[in-house]
Amino acid sequence: MPEVPYDELRWGVVFDAAVQIGDELGGRRRVLSQVLIDFPAAHGPLAPDLAVVAPDAVHNARGRYEAAEVEMVLEVAHPGRDHAWVRACAESGVPLYVVVDPAAEVCTVHTAPDSGGGYREAERVPFGNDLFLPLGDRTLVLQTGGFPTERPTPGTA
Repeated sequence: MPEVPYDELRWGVVFDAAVQIGDELGGRRRVLSQVLIDFPAAHGPLAPDLAVVAPDAVHNARGRYEAAEVEMVLEVAHPGRDHAWVRACAESGVPLYVVVDPAAEVCTVHTAPDSGGGYREAERVPFGNDLFLPLGDRTLVLQTGGFPTERPTPGTA
């Protein structure tokens, strides 16, 4: 899965989420963006838009974290690539996978991964509502009202 460079919209979502998560966690976990992490189910490293790594996580021999140490991945929706991310995260055991879709103005919170490449639970939350994210021993609250949304391309209306 080739990585897509950030555009202003994606960066706005990732930055907003990273600041909120970092504030809530108070430095007790690492919040990473576009950092390579080894995902065995993807047969190599991936660089999530945003990842939260367990507080006791350590780098492997390649200088990366392992997916088993990832507590959460947040991705901004990318047409044609989302299914591969869900599969890689679920098969690698990432307990919490969030997709933020600025075009639809909705977030989907996936929990309870299974080895078959999916999540047993998914909750869709429209922008403007808070996301309640179970992360380890606590629940984070992520406010979505400030997430940027896709605007129509001029001349397409």
